[in-house]
Amino acid sequence: MFDKAKEECGVYGIYSNSSKESLAPIISVGLSALQHRGEESCGIAINRDGIITYRKDLGLVSKVFPKHKLDELPEGKMGIGHNRYSTTGEAKKENAQPMVVRHKKGNLAVVHNGNLTNASELRAEIEDEGHIFTTTTDTEVICHVIVEERLKAKSIEEAIENTMKRLKGSYSLIIMTSKKMIAVRDPQGFKPLCMGRTENEIVFASESCALDLTGAEFERDIKPRRNCNSYK
Repeated sequence: MFDKAKEECGVYGIYSNSSKESLAPIISVGLSALQHRGEESCGIAINRDGIITYRKDLGLVSKVFPKHKLDELPEGKMGIGHNRYSTTGEAKKENAQPMVVRHKKGNLAVVHNGNLTNASELRAEIEDEGHIFTTTTDTEVICHVIVEERLKAKSIEEAIENTMKRLKGSYSLIIMTSKKMIAVRDPQGFKPLCMGRTENEIVFASESCALDLTGAEFERDIKPRRNCNSYK
């Protein structure tokens, strides 16, 4: 007997043309609109002047992000959020997203919807090089690959394009660096990711309902391809 089909993770990202804006409450509304895509855990990361501050935990958006917790997150120029339904990895706080890492060339935060078919092979390859993993998710595998490629590439866009050549499976990603937000959808377009705008912001979400509830007008779906959509 097959299990019933389940929804998968929801991702949300917002990039503001202002130098600083209170983005956490907006992201929480977007995640609430996407709650049906994942009820295991959720998280928000905010970029303020290149420093990424985040909160994530097990539970629904309303539980993890009451108003006083949203108020603890800083204002910023950009932020990302995630609702998790586990496809790979156990139900524990460490596996919640966003995944945030610091490396030689800067800060990186990633939210991911999808499932890699070559995650085990990539993980083994990276572990053989001496890297240490702290979670059991394929999202962390993606982060390690991005960092590896970034250390060799001239730009983060080039690094992500090279990363996509190594990934097999379905995925949509929103990647936040110290200076940029990058939206990525797998070349086959298996996982949804759309883009909208407000007067002052660019917004990405797994579904357009999250755009609607945060006041963004739908513009288009992110095109499935082997390169990325970068905003800075």
